[in-house]
Amino acid sequence: MNRLALSGALAIVVAGTAAVVLWRRSHEGTPPQVGQPPSSAPVAASTAPSPRFTGWSDPAGVGRPYGDKVPGLLTFRGNPTRTYYGTGPIPRTRPTEKWAFPRSGAMCSTSVDEHGPSEWCGSGWTGQPSVFERNGRTWVVFGAYDRKVHFLDAETGERILPDFPTGDIIKGSVTVDPDGYPIVYTGSRDNYYRAIAIDREVPTELWKLSADAVSPTKWNNDWDGAGLVIDDYLFEGGENSQFHIVKLNRGYDAAGKVTVAPKLVFNAPGWDDQLLADIGHGNVSIENSVAIVGDTVYFANSGGLVQGWDISGLKAGRAPTRVFRFWTGDDTDATIVADEQGMLYVGSEYEKASARSKEVGQMMKLDPSKPDSPLVWKLDDRPRTPAGVWGTPALYKDIAIFDTTGGDVHGVDRATGTVRWTFHLPSGQVWQSPVVIDGTLVIGDCLGDLHAYDVSDTTKPPTELWTMKVGGCIESTPAVWKGRMYFGTRAGAFHALAA
Repeated sequence: MNRLALSGALAIVVAGTAAVVLWRRSHEGTPPQVGQPPSSAPVAASTAPSPRFTGWSDPAGVGRPYGDKVPGLLTFRGNPTRTYYGTGPIPRTRPTEKWAFPRSGAMCSTSVDEHGPSEWCGSGWTGQPSVFERNGRTWVVFGAYDRKVHFLDAETGERILPDFPTGDIIKGSVTVDPDGYPIVYTGSRDNYYRAIAIDREVPTELWKLSADAVSPTKWNNDWDGAGLVIDDYLFEGGENSQFHIVKLNRGYDAAGKVTVAPKLVFNAPGWDDQLLADIGHGNVSIENSVAIVGDTVYFANSGGLVQGWDISGLKAGRAPTRVFRFWTGDDTDATIVADEQGMLYVGSEYEKASARSKEVGQMMKLDPSKPDSPLVWKLDDRPRTPAGVWGTPALYKDIAIFDTTGGDVHGVDRATGTVRWTFHLPSGQVWQSPVVIDGTLVIGDCLGDLHAYDVSDTTKPPTELWTMKVGGCIESTPAVWKGRMYFGTRAGAFHALAA
């Protein structure tokens, strides 16, 4: 373990809330609501400028793109706070299929898990593609259950680059480098998280991180989470149950081709002794995508432990320290979402039927500036076992939108936790994360139907705009870019829909 890790990889400062609230003091006033464009109204000459944010992830970026260097939807849920869903307009009437990939056959392979070998087809949870502009073309990049990363032209569905093969299935979402380096980051069940160059005729592996590169580990060697890259650092959690920070050292060689010289500078277990005692098992894998707001990185694990780590001193050589701990009582795979005030929206599953999961619910809002009592509100979803939330919540204006594995979709008042409205998708399973742009909500189900609803008035029940049967369980989350929707299904195909 390197100097940073040795100096305090397991330091726990639960009561130290300064890092959580520091950004609040430098951001007085109210930022635009999530899902709304910034105000274009002129500012009076006498108005003092807001202090310039210094830190890792400006809370004013909630609901906005992942930087301004690469136009696109670059990672799962679009930005470090996991609150950007792409650009519209989403069609108000039923769209048509522009293309499907592959032209024939299906994206399938055999993979082995704790239940033995089985065939996996298409793409599933979370599986959101990245869509971005590069060299005058719109690219669509995604990993799939055929053990490959695909690089497609968004207009035609044809390959821009050959497929990049991995040794096992790819479940999670890829991340495109937000600083313009031609690199795609992705994990696979084959034990590795990779950086892949896309500035060659053939996509080329620049580096890979083994799930066994750190110790101790628990559970398995898969990488479901979509990493975040900020200021040349990669932040990623693994199903090895560890959280990792890598200094990428990106650059270019004499021929102008992109390079990296990565160094693992920090890692820490996603569990602690108290969690293991509380849950009585070792499934503590990190399957969600880390979120960063201010100078704090957040993630949860399959044991239900939500953590926040202060990374303010990382560039100066100071090891991150834990500043927030909360236990949901059950498997928490949905990605944590942060709003403009640094509040956290957390969805948790209901599988173990523990007393703690009954106490704190399956949908919750947490205030990390109050570590001793962070629960602002909670909602229950326990009609059966299993139940609860697999999809990452979406924020739109003054509501949070949660879906449940049983098919209920809730619009929840962000301030009070009051359920404004609920509708039901009769599919038997909804794991997809809801997408909402310009008042239109898009969500798929396991009957193979993609639905759109008008949620522009958050106080009224949504009006269904259209339903389109695609076929195959729609588990993976759609990417929406310039109104076109891209997603895969468990039937083995990847689809592009538009008006």
